[in-house]
Order: sequence, then C-alpha cells, then structure tokens
Amino acid sequence: MSLLIRDATTADMPAVADLYGREVLGGTASFELEAPSLEEITRRFEGVKAHNLPWRIAERDGRFAGYAYLSPFRPRAAYRYTTENSIYVEDHTRGAGVGRALLADLIDRARARGIRHIIGVISQSATSDASRRLHAAAGFQDAGVYRQVGWKFDRWLDVWMMQLDLDPSGEPPRTVGLRL
Repeated sequence: MSLLIRDATTADMPAVADLYGREVLGGTASFELEAPSLEEITRRFEGVKAHNLPWRIAERDGRFAGYAYLSPFRPRAAYRYTTENSIYVEDHTRGAGVGRALLADLIDRARARGIRHIIGVISQSATSDASRRLHAAAGFQDAGVYRQVGWKFDRWLDVWMMQLDLDPSGEPPRTVGLRL
C-alpha cells in the first residue's frame, strides 16, 4: 500500500463533496441534513485556506482515500489559538491507517502554525468508537460529552469532545494566532 498525504486543491473538491455528501445523507458523523453542493464545499475549502490552515488529501495507491482539515474552533478572538479537526475516510480504506496518517499530519501542521489546541468533535455514529480511539492514540484527552444534542434519523445523538494540548507549558503564545 502506498499512501500519499498532500495539500488539497479545488480539483479535489468533487471527491470531497461526494464523500461528505454520502456521510451527510447516510451517516451521523455530520449533523447536516442535506448534502452541501460542490460550490458550498469549495467555499468552505477557501474559508479554511483563508485562515492559512491545512486541508489535506489522502491518496492510497493513487486513489482518493479521504481528507482532513483544521478550522477555527469558534469565531471569537480569544479562541484564535484553538482549531477543530475534521477527518473523513472512504469506506474502502477504513482500518488501513489513512485516518491516523491524516490526523498526524494535521497535528504536525498545527504545531508548526503555533496552534495551542486541537478539538475533536465526535458524534455518535457507527464509526465513533474508532474515531475516539484514533484521537486517544494521538494524545487527545476526553473533554466532555454533550448528551442528546443532535436529532437525526429519528433519534437523539451524543457528541464527544476531545482535546489535544500542543503546548501544555502554559507559556504565552509565540504567534498571533488565527485572525477571526
């Protein structure tokens, strides 16, 4: 198996929109109820890039295998050193280390960017246990659970928050952070 992690381009957005759209319509990893258009996915991609944050593509044996990105955690200025990660992996590559490679790549890029925390927001889904294990293996700690906050497919869903502290020293930031 050959695995390549690279920067996303607008040419990748149809594959991203397809994967994400399938998750929206058939899964609970996203709380959206309607699949966003390609134009909307491209707008989101451009928004991430405008914050100088990574949006990465995984290719396994030359084939699209998934994507991951960091986005601002919340829009208030005091959160400028905190991001949220998103990772989506194609069914045919689950369990093959694609998610692990994407998450490791995001963590490295966040450190280089001067980000202090990465928050993983993991909704109750068929893959939530695997996602929680993935985050824990990367050093994320449980930060809480929101109980029954999402209503999708005629049932209530929980959301787990996990947090990775990239600089536990508590020292003041060395960068200006994100512009929010």
